[in-house]
Amino acid sequence: MLKSIKPSTDGVSRKTGFRRFSDVGISTYLMLSPFAILFLVFSVYPVLSSLRLSFMRYNAICNPDQSPCGSVGFGNYTTLIFQDDRFHKALSNTALYVIGAVILGMIASLSLALALQEDTRANRILRVIFFLPSVTSGIAVVLVWGWVFRGDAVGLLNAILNLVGVEPIEWLATTWMAIPILIFMSMWGGAGFGMILFLAGLNSIPAMYYEAAVIDGAGPRQRFRYITLPLLRPVMVYVGITGTIGAFQIFEGVYLLFPTSVGSIGGLQDMALMIVPYLYDAGFNKFRLGYASAIAWILFAIIFVVSMINLRITRSLEDLK
Repeated sequence: MLKSIKPSTDGVSRKTGFRRFSDVGISTYLMLSPFAILFLVFSVYPVLSSLRLSFMRYNAICNPDQSPCGSVGFGNYTTLIFQDDRFHKALSNTALYVIGAVILGMIASLSLALALQEDTRANRILRVIFFLPSVTSGIAVVLVWGWVFRGDAVGLLNAILNLVGVEPIEWLATTWMAIPILIFMSMWGGAGFGMILFLAGLNSIPAMYYEAAVIDGAGPRQRFRYITLPLLRPVMVYVGITGTIGAFQIFEGVYLLFPTSVGSIGGLQDMALMIVPYLYDAGFNKFRLGYASAIAWILFAIIFVVSMINLRITRSLEDLK
């Protein structure tokens, strides 16, 4: 009895396991290995090390008599969440700053995009002017604003007020002004980048939608509400998530504009203290590296949860359509 012979598909034998994996060639993996090694050594390993340190009392000295190091379990996290008043202050300040900077920044970016949407020579020049702060050194920008908000007569704002007979104001030493100043600086520096993204979104909307709406008698507000905003939702989500991540990581403005006389960060009564400056203060000023690692992982968890909530809300709105 003859055995049936199954023809091979295109003369290629099927391989599984390591034989199939090795078909790509050893040279491919050799060329990828430098990047993979660098990524593991300088990215993955530090992240995992910081996670390990977050469960330890560690200050890089580890003197058994004066400052012993060792595992504390979830002690760093419980102290931060339930006992650390400075962390609570930093968390509340950061929440106010993120809400203000993201919402007002998106409004400013969208307003600029709508105002400069028409492709004219003047609008192209204005786009470049508004975008320049986004590619300028952050430290340089903060130093310029530090001169603007100086409390003496040398500061730009006080010099202008002096011309109209108003006494100088301590802008950076007034408690309630700290977060609004940081929000204003964030809007000034980031509105141009968001404007470019919104311009790309506006230009991708087909003109026939607006033409049909005009024929149906829709006014400018109705066209903006029922056509522009819904079709810009993906861009708004991207700008919102990236803006939220960037706002949570604010550091230069607090570090340079709001130092204290005792070498700490955050200004008078911690009026401008944020999470990342507090992390720096704990880790590099006080050398509480395990405590600072716990702050970093709490910050990661907050950003992750906020981003997931944002994406979830967006998907829910899409499902309702």
